Amino acid sequence: MDITTLPVVGSLLHAGADLLTTLTAGLSPVAGGAAAALAVVLLTLAVRLALVPLAVLQIRAERDRRRLAPQLAALRRRYGHDTRRLQEAVQRLYTSERVSPLAGCLPVLAQAPVLSLVYALFTHATIDGVVNALLGATLVGIPLGQSLLVVLTSPLWTQAWIVLVLLALLAVTVELARRAGLRWNPVEAPPVGAPGSGVAAASARWVPFVSVVFAAVVPLAATLYVVTSAVWSLGERAVLRRLLR
Repeated sequence: MDITTLPVVGSLLHAGADLLTTLTAGLSPVAGGAAAALAVVLLTLAVRLALVPLAVLQIRAERDRRRLAPQLAALRRRYGHDTRRLQEAVQRLYTSERVSPLAGCLPVLAQAPVLSLVYALFTHATIDGVVNALLGATLVGIPLGQSLLVVLTSPLWTQAWIVLVLLALLAVTVELARRAGLRWNPVEAPPVGAPGSGVAAASARWVPFVSVVFAAVVPLAATLYVVTSAVWSLGERAVLRRLLR
């Protein structure tokens, strides 16, 4: 079944395609062949600008967790070997202090539909039976609908450097964001020998880089979205953390 033929999905994809096509046409006199890629970047920036209020809530939640850090540390020392009781105690603390542990996920969750839309727009040859002209858009000769893995196994492999540069930029951005997050809101290491302490430490170190792996396997248009959003997040958090200290 072609999901693009579903009434709601088809309408959303048509609207997204029309928006990107219009942006591309307007940017073509300035950006030339990179107009479509620039249109994706501008769309990302517009989405992130609209989500600034959620980012404010995210930083406030981080600030609250930093304020509660001594109490959280005491709970970990008290219940470090009893995961269930520790989780219950932490939840009670968050509830009593009116702190939402999910606030930090809001910007990511809110972007999921837009990223899914970009992904869909550059993976379907037709949208509700109409030829998808966006698949003809390129960046440095690479179609925006192709991923790094596809490019590396095609005659265009010599152009893969642009994707590798984007992934390197994303990796550096993720690491800078991780270090900034630790400085802003240090996380106390779990007690030695506590159940899952090693796994938790490894996860905290490497899970942020899942986005780099994701960006390597999705269409280049989605890679542009992820990289642009990550760079925006790094700068946005730096500014908001100063303002909401």
